[in-house]
Amino acid sequence: MELISKRALIFIAVVVTTVGGRPAGASDWPMFGGTPQRNMVNLVDKDVPTDWSIEAGLKKNVKWVADLGGFAYCGPVVANGTVYIGAGAIPGDPNAKGDWAVLMAFNEANGKFLWKIAHKYPERRFLVMFRVSGLPSTPVVEGDGIFYVTPSGEVVRASTGGKVLWTYDMTKELKVYASRAMCAPLIVGDLLMIVTGNSIDEQGALPAPKAPSFIAVNKKTGQLAWQSSLPGDNIIQMQWGNPALAIVAGKPQVIFPGGDGVLYGLEPESGKLIWKCDCHPVRPKRGAPANTFVATPVVVGDRLYVGMGVAPDHATPPRSSYFLCIDLSKSGDVSLKSFDAKDPANKGSALVWSFGGPIVPRPKTGRSAHFGPTVSTCAVHDGLVYVVEESGYIHCFDAKTGARHWFDDLKTGVWSSPYYVDGKVLVGAQDGQTFIYAHGQAKRLINQIDHLEPIDGTPVVANGVLYITTRSKLIAIAEQK
Repeated sequence: MELISKRALIFIAVVVTTVGGRPAGASDWPMFGGTPQRNMVNLVDKDVPTDWSIEAGLKKNVKWVADLGGFAYCGPVVANGTVYIGAGAIPGDPNAKGDWAVLMAFNEANGKFLWKIAHKYPERRFLVMFRVSGLPSTPVVEGDGIFYVTPSGEVVRASTGGKVLWTYDMTKELKVYASRAMCAPLIVGDLLMIVTGNSIDEQGALPAPKAPSFIAVNKKTGQLAWQSSLPGDNIIQMQWGNPALAIVAGKPQVIFPGGDGVLYGLEPESGKLIWKCDCHPVRPKRGAPANTFVATPVVVGDRLYVGMGVAPDHATPPRSSYFLCIDLSKSGDVSLKSFDAKDPANKGSALVWSFGGPIVPRPKTGRSAHFGPTVSTCAVHDGLVYVVEESGYIHCFDAKTGARHWFDDLKTGVWSSPYYVDGKVLVGAQDGQTFIYAHGQAKRLINQIDHLEPIDGTPVVANGVLYITTRSKLIAIAEQK
């Protein structure tokens, strides 16, 4: 019989109590994905509006609107009566010169501004081209603590009253070269799981191959618990995906999406490797266009769902990509030998199914790929998977087999993720529209609503209110009677 220490058993018990997300009847959305499994699905809220307007003189079902100043690229989190969101400007402050990463807090009931924490961008050469990104880290709220990562590589714990309690500088302490750190932290027990953002520089070189890509920090003290440099010098570009939590056979594992295109399952307490899955059957050469993970893995039972892609501003994106379903019950090296799950060479891999790749032969007109690069995290519900390519194609797959039920062309870029709630799937797009589809195996567009400026953050519903984030506004939407 395998021996498990008393300390490990206590750790597992604490972790298991966190699985399952929000308690029944409560619909706060306290982290990216709502729960540690990161699934963009809300099974609590009902009667979410499908029609609203923000146009002056035509406003409909708008509860309140908050000014974010600009450069808001992420959706909000909602916890204990407060809405938290990151932005890149300080509205109404004429003395705020230069570039900032700002965490803002608003009253959930009326949108009243409560407080802000502003982090000045340092004068570091590798951050110059990314200064307009604001605070792209979606925070996680637990109790009276809020945790996030600044673009320059500081892990921050603040109080829900707006006071910084501690910071851990990954650049200073671990020599991480983060061109744009943006991890949405994951809390597992007393540990905070972070993808550091270690990356290449402007010339395509990797300055710090030995710096860690994954770390765990004590959430109470800010002290480093463990670090892992598993991707090493195989990092392709940036590392922008977020960690997710799975419980497999009663044991927790944290899944880290590596910037090398490899998925890693680690023991949360120690960082010890449980399994790894290289999602490149043939390793790409440095400098060649290659997909990695910008999207966050989604865990449903012992299955993991994730799409591959590149940064939206990539100069030479790959022609095609893949969406993957991975078996989490395996251990060791379970890397892909091909993207065909029925290939005998994949007998030892964790691949359950994949969808994507180029269309062969290449058509003279129209699409050239079955699936293109994605930055979106998927939504999995009722045996269906929804995911959107960065180029704007939304897909609905069978979660078990990978068969595609339907797809649609939004005719605009998409950086946000699809969000399931109340029998509907919502997607925010770069052209400023929110697309609303009916959940199901047949394609049915219910409505599309213009918000007059780009939407990059994922729609979020909490306590009966839908939140849409444009570049400069946070819009709270609810049925107005």
